[in-house]
Amino acid sequence: MKLCSLTVALLLTASTAQAVNLADLQTTALGSRAVVEQYTANLQVSEEEIRRTRAALYPAADLSYTANLLDEEAMFEARENSIAQARVSWNLFAGFRDKYGVRSAEMLRQIEEHKLRGLRQDIQLNVALAYLTVFERRAAKEVANSAYQTLAKVYRDGESRYQVGLIGKNELLKFRVDYDNADITAKSAEAALKKSVNDLARQVGAAVDYASLDFADFDKEAPFGDREAYAAKMLAERSEIKALEAAIAATTAQIEAARSGYYPRLDAVGSYRRVDDALLGDSSETDDEWRAQMVMTLNLYQGGATEATLAKTRLQLRAQQEELKELKESLTNDLDNLLIDLKVSLDNIPVAKRSIEQAEENLRITELKYQEGLQRESDLLDAITSLSRARYNSVAVVRTMFTNHFRLLRMVSGF
Repeated sequence: MKLCSLTVALLLTASTAQAVNLADLQTTALGSRAVVEQYTANLQVSEEEIRRTRAALYPAADLSYTANLLDEEAMFEARENSIAQARVSWNLFAGFRDKYGVRSAEMLRQIEEHKLRGLRQDIQLNVALAYLTVFERRAAKEVANSAYQTLAKVYRDGESRYQVGLIGKNELLKFRVDYDNADITAKSAEAALKKSVNDLARQVGAAVDYASLDFADFDKEAPFGDREAYAAKMLAERSEIKALEAAIAATTAQIEAARSGYYPRLDAVGSYRRVDDALLGDSSETDDEWRAQMVMTLNLYQGGATEATLAKTRLQLRAQQEELKELKESLTNDLDNLLIDLKVSLDNIPVAKRSIEQAEENLRITELKYQEGLQRESDLLDAITSLSRARYNSVAVVRTMFTNHFRLLRMVSGF
């Protein structure tokens, strides 16, 4: 944890000369988030459960000492006597219960491994989305500030034109209303950016220096791959699917373990027994006995417990199999929808860029005509609004594109 803290400090409190990208943030999050330690502890618990289950495969050794004090001496037992005993037993056969019990524990450990792997993927996705939000809020702030500065210039020009009588009071007031609205929007954008940085820090699990963030990850378009390749990778590597498959294997092993109730149990037992006619073992009257035993037991009836356990476990297995089927169908459907959304986002990128170019040109022409008295003030305000809308649309398209890209990576465990 000390090393982790040092890494966080180096990565996130660096100067702007050493930029921090998405991969750095994700690495830091995986090393600093407490929830990773929580899932790691659960994995270690499952490893100890395997050790506990395997103990049934080894011999058991016991020592016992019993002191007896009777109210009166019996025919074959002194009033005060003691028994010391050492016993070694080894189960040779129990219907393969221990074998399948160990297999079930191993499968449960795999489930915890897949849960930890899925958690790591979720953390990286959440960091990526939070990082994308900071990028989007920064761009939105720039658009808002640009609109504010443009309207400030227009308003100052309007005041000059009003003072010389070129426009009326109502026209100046229209400029003022839009100018004030742009001021409010810019302040709101600044607050939203600060909050997004806080949210990113929460996902990373450490303080984030906004000035050091490098948004070069968003300079290029997101890749678009083959649907069949995505689907095959998802079905083969998605942690939720692997966890359910391990759960099915564990339940199958539990069914075999439950069947052991129908088989006999065979134990080899070796014991040493010493009977002493005194409580503390200091009598001269002792009796020693060495005994080797082969013990076979077979349960004939226990109220239908074995049948009920088998039936319950088989039902659990069927439920898990249906859950796996539903999960695969749901994930496949989500994958198809993500690919559709990503394709639309990619198609919208050139449209959004073209809209900005056209809106900028429209504003340039409108300003010239307005200066010559050929356009009304409402036309100029509409042109400014159109440019802001085009820039916001461009930011939204980029955000949607990378949101779908990141979710697609999570869908195929690609982080």
